[in-house]
Amino acid sequence: MSSGQKGRYALVADIGGTNARFALVAPGQLQPEQQITLAVDDFGTIDSAIRAYLEQVGIGEGEAPCEACLAIACPTSRDRISMTNNGWVFSRSELQHALGLVQLQVINDYAAQAYAAPHLKPDELFRVGGGEALTGHPIALVGPGTGLGVGGLIFDRDGQVALVTEGGHVDFAPTTELEIDILRYLLRYHEHVSVERLLSGMGLTNLHKALCDIRGVAGGPLTPAQISAKALEMGDSTCLETLQIFCAMLGSVAGNTALTLGAQGGVFITGGIVPRMLDLFAASQFRARFEAKGRFRDYMAAIPTQVVIAEQPGLLGASAALYRHAF
Repeated sequence: MSSGQKGRYALVADIGGTNARFALVAPGQLQPEQQITLAVDDFGTIDSAIRAYLEQVGIGEGEAPCEACLAIACPTSRDRISMTNNGWVFSRSELQHALGLVQLQVINDYAAQAYAAPHLKPDELFRVGGGEALTGHPIALVGPGTGLGVGGLIFDRDGQVALVTEGGHVDFAPTTELEIDILRYLLRYHEHVSVERLLSGMGLTNLHKALCDIRGVAGGPLTPAQISAKALEMGDSTCLETLQIFCAMLGSVAGNTALTLGAQGGVFITGGIVPRMLDLFAASQFRARFEAKGRFRDYMAAIPTQVVIAEQPGLLGASAALYRHAF
């Protein structure tokens, strides 16, 4: 922790297209406090949102944070940050100066998910299958939500380093006859069928459309929420099969990611879709497909897979990123 922050809270944030979540982190601590969620559309700039948050929690000018870490859903490698799904555009250096910060980190929101993973408590995780994590080995993350996030976390002598990838856009590789038919259906409409075309919110809709076509079932375009509700609450057979295939495909992709990263530290399933169907997910083919890697079956069986069910892992990850050399 830098001397400039001595005795003061640090600011952390997890900012998406709709909501901006803010919290404070006490000196020497990791867990965020005083969490407040603000609507992005209520503020013209990120600066005004941060100042509104500090005012709400009673932080005056003389007590303002000297350090901050902002996890943002967009590329963060350049000084100028332009958020993908909202109108906020800002300069990292200008924001740091305007807020009087000694240190400002701006990281991708999926990097925050990666930094959070080692610090999640047992009741913030839902375990599926066996295996035991090997300390100090890479961790993999696969997150179906609006899109499909894929990343990891590696460890070196200086601390932890997040791997932010575009792994959601790799080619979809079918492993069953039905999945081959699903790929053929999607190739009618897309030159490139990525795994995100199937393992995401739009992926559920694409899967359902494909199954209706293959099965000769009349089923109008359904939203992801409608598919889940009809499957879990009404027992609709096509919607239920959609979720089951989704879980099986996710197992294959999570297993591929684990092999690619050598993720013997464990695989974490993030995003908003899977936590809404935990019972079905646990009973699905996810884990069987995760382990079904031929000669590497035993290698895969030793890797634990867990669903992240924590409410605000992004804030925890931003805190861990800010102080990753200290924990």
